[in-house]
Amino acid sequence: MPATVYYWFGIYAAIAFFSNPDPRYNCLTDLEKDLKEDLDRGNQPLNSQIDSQRDYQPPLTILKPVCGLDPYAYQNFASFCTQNYPQYQMIFTVRDRHDPVIGVIDQIILDFPSVDIEIVQSDRLIGTNYKISNLANALPYAKYDVLVLADSDVRVDPEYLRILVAPLSDAQVGAVTCLYRPIMQGWVATLEAVGISTDYLASVLVANQLEGIKFALGTTIALRKNVLTEIGGFVAIADYLADDYQIGYLVSKSGYKVVLSHYIIDHQISTNKFSDLLDRQLRWAYCTKVSRTWGYLGLFFTQGTVTSLIFLVISNGSIWGWLGVAIAWVGRLLLAWVVGVWGLKDPSASKFLWLVPVRDLLSFGIWVYSWFSNSMNWRGQKLKLSNEGKLIFDDL
Repeated sequence: MPATVYYWFGIYAAIAFFSNPDPRYNCLTDLEKDLKEDLDRGNQPLNSQIDSQRDYQPPLTILKPVCGLDPYAYQNFASFCTQNYPQYQMIFTVRDRHDPVIGVIDQIILDFPSVDIEIVQSDRLIGTNYKISNLANALPYAKYDVLVLADSDVRVDPEYLRILVAPLSDAQVGAVTCLYRPIMQGWVATLEAVGISTDYLASVLVANQLEGIKFALGTTIALRKNVLTEIGGFVAIADYLADDYQIGYLVSKSGYKVVLSHYIIDHQISTNKFSDLLDRQLRWAYCTKVSRTWGYLGLFFTQGTVTSLIFLVISNGSIWGWLGVAIAWVGRLLLAWVVGVWGLKDPSASKFLWLVPVRDLLSFGIWVYSWFSNSMNWRGQKLKLSNEGKLIFDDL
């Protein structure tokens, strides 16, 4: 079965990625790997080059677009204010001057006076994607050349910035992005978290192992201003739903490498309605469909939980049908355990591994439905997705 092959390759990709010694602090770029290979061949590497990469801590600006008050917003924001990093600026960018999140940011500014924090409020729009408009409005206030784009619902530890930007010491690296560990409350958020840890992030690791990633994950993206300028700035992606994918894609298309860091972010999932889960999952499905249509079509062959059941029905419950179900489900659950439990150390994956088949059935239903619609709800807006992946307002 193709799905079984995918599962075992996913296991291999996860082990290859996570098995580095102390992986959260072992963010090696291709330069350092090449130097290590020279040493293995008997050549003497330039230790100064390795040291300079590990000591690479340029001043940087964190751009944090916010809209509305997420659960644990204060704790999430505060985690960015305790970084073991010499010099950085943080800009919160918000569209509505009456947004309740501004009060939390004001408290953060009072509680962390030593951190350079600024609020940029502007309702200027440069496209349909409001998040990208927020980022574009904040960019003129960024003091430093290295930019870190970080979502409002993530939490980090004090070593986050130091680890994240290390690969940018290599001029060939254009962007750095991270995996994330879902943190959730409630059964709906749990169902979403299990899918993220055991399915979506597994596919990211497979892509990384096959050819290196040519996209980015929206929770965190680090890049230099000159690279952002080269890809056309925020204006180039202002109408796209999959803004994170587009940033990584355009960076890769411009000849730079996109690096998947070993740092793992904690991502707060606050979904408490099943309808909200469906809306979010459909948005992600649409993004993948228009960005990588053939790859999205090929996802059918990775849906072993469902395809094995289809084969069981077609074979009239034969011994071969049941054997196919057993092989597919064992491989799927093992992949889920290796990625979610062993690799990401995700407590939701560990506790709710039994939900993986349920989540797979839901994912298959969303995959089927996504081929017949491009309409969605996003932060109270009715939108459609064009064939090019751009957002347009749905007037119907």
